[in-house]
Amino acid sequence: MTHQGGLGPFVPVLFVRDVVAGSEFFRTRLGFEVDFLYGTPPFYGSVSRDAACLHLRYVPQPNFAQLAASETSLILGSIEVPDVHALFDEFTSRGAPISQPPTKQPWGGTDFHVHDLDGNVISFVTYG
Repeated sequence: MTHQGGLGPFVPVLFVRDVVAGSEFFRTRLGFEVDFLYGTPPFYGSVSRDAACLHLRYVPQPNFAQLAASETSLILGSIEVPDVHALFDEFTSRGAPISQPPTKQPWGGTDFHVHDLDGNVISFVTYG
């Protein structure tokens, strides 16, 4: 979808070792839908929930995730949500791996972090 006179949505591409397992993680742990898996075996895919969309791409070794594991708060993207605490409760009830519980930040948001099977960290944030 294009936006007249402006930018459209930004879709991050997460590097994963197994696109099928990664998409299943997002489906079961975070409530995303699997939009598509491409290839035999799948080497690319898409998951989405509401307006948030993430693509998954196979790599033999997700090097960025290794860097994220050694750095504090090195996230691959943020998804703005209306109620960060309700979403945190939903994700923990689904067994999602939480890297940081809801935290009021000095920059005005409250966020929590989830990491996927390959160590990719995503922030979910509510402002105000």
